[in-house]
Amino acid sequence: MEIEKAKLIDMYRTMLRIRRFEEKLVKEFASGRIPGTVHLYIGEEAIATAACACLNRDDYITGTHRGHGHVIAKGGRTDRMMAEIFGRKTGYCKGKGGSMHIADPDLGILGANGIVGGGVCVATGAGIACEMKGKQQVTVAFLGDGSTNEGAFHEAVNLAAIWNLPVLYIIENNLYAEKTRITDTTKIVDLSERSKSYGIPGISIDGNDVLKVYETVNEAVARARQDKGPTLIECKTYRWRGHFEGDAQGYKPREEVEEWKKKDPIPRFRKYLQDNGFLAEADADKIDAEMVQEVEDALQFAMASPFPAPEETEEDVFV
Repeated sequence: MEIEKAKLIDMYRTMLRIRRFEEKLVKEFASGRIPGTVHLYIGEEAIATAACACLNRDDYITGTHRGHGHVIAKGGRTDRMMAEIFGRKTGYCKGKGGSMHIADPDLGILGANGIVGGGVCVATGAGIACEMKGKQQVTVAFLGDGSTNEGAFHEAVNLAAIWNLPVLYIIENNLYAEKTRITDTTKIVDLSERSKSYGIPGISIDGNDVLKVYETVNEAVARARQDKGPTLIECKTYRWRGHFEGDAQGYKPREEVEEWKKKDPIPRFRKYLQDNGFLAEADADKIDAEMVQEVEDALQFAMASPFPAPEETEEDVFV
């Protein structure tokens, strides 16, 4: 399919923004300055980038504990994200949510989620709301391979199927649920095969091919907007870092890690853009430098921001 040049370049910029943001967190976490923990998206940037490029501002997404990439791809500001991760008052959730719970309803970001599969039911609920409002909005649920073995996943997808809801379930299959390989817990090779149980379309694709992800998601979004119901999309990918920062990753074969790093989606997309005359090498380098500076500025913004006051603990809660 044809994608206009401006969108292609914007997607490249988004992938780099995610990568440089996450790389900065690697250093900051190692320095001991980040409270709590972080789960990084390095290696999976093509999925969130391409999927969110198919959405409108008023469409919804739900994320996972590995959610920084989803938030950035949907339009989240890196300065407010950095502030949230550092527990500062200027963060998206006023410093109270941290890395795993960044949300911005104004951007359709219904929240990252620290519970495995927790966002799947939220997305299905949002799909019901979209259907009731009749505005042709759609919801995308990003989920990990491990969550497909959660009961909530099956209940949520089944409901979306029988009610024909405008929801896309995008499995980011990075092969490991924490430290457990998907082949140890699931017999089928393609997780999209589970779509047959619900009578909805399912497809497995190369999650490191940003153009393939865009094409697949774009078609599924169009179906959803035409009241043709949900789609289950499995994006096969790999996380370069551990389940969390500090994870020694002794459960991963070194050869496997190196082989997947050769499939890095960013230089792969850069080569495509350069080979097809969409982006000159100097311009690609300039975009990269801009993203490095943006992330550095975001860090400085976070570090200069105040912590919330102790008495604010009881604000912004239901009870």
